[in-house]
Amino acid sequence: MFAVGPPRSEITPVKPGVGAYYRFRELFDKYSKEAGKEQYLIPYFIAAHPGTSDQDMLDLALWLKKNRYRADQVQAFLPSPMATATAMYHSGKNPLRRITRTSEDVLIPKGLKIRRLHKAFLRYHDANNWPVLREALRRMGRAELIGNGKQHLVPAYQPAGTGEASEGRRGGSALRPFRTQHTGLPVTPRLVPAASKSKRRGAKGRGPER
Repeated sequence: MFAVGPPRSEITPVKPGVGAYYRFRELFDKYSKEAGKEQYLIPYFIAAHPGTSDQDMLDLALWLKKNRYRADQVQAFLPSPMATATAMYHSGKNPLRRITRTSEDVLIPKGLKIRRLHKAFLRYHDANNWPVLREALRRMGRAELIGNGKQHLVPAYQPAGTGEASEGRRGGSALRPFRTQHTGLPVTPRLVPAASKSKRRGAKGRGPER
């Protein structure tokens, strides 16, 4: 599996352009063929990665549609220890370059609304995300991408029963909240190993020692 970030039309200090993916794919196909192996390349995308703008995610959505990719599951970036992206997330700076007080700031997509939007761009084909995407496209001045043709990103119509459960809003609601053991989920009985049960029964049936 090869991980690739949102493609851009040009290389930036934060991430390469989509051309890097195309070059890797050429080498991957070439050497797989030479080795006589049938191998597959699966792009891996992360939403709301540090340094990613709404325009980046729109470009990626258009690239996904052009290449007929439809993501079933989408992961949003989460800062983890010992990662360069985590340093970028917390500092707002590019750690791959010398950092000073005057260093250029890196855009960090924080906040629930923008993170959900970036996930929605990756799943542009899901009707539940269409209302959010239409609003974002109009705000970005890209309303021409709304329509019912092949050249459009999202349709102008909304299927009945969809649009209320966008990215990040599924699995729970005010009527059916997500439940845990701390909020009302029945406590799972603790399982006792069979060996422990036999020892307890033996201890109960044993008389006092003399």
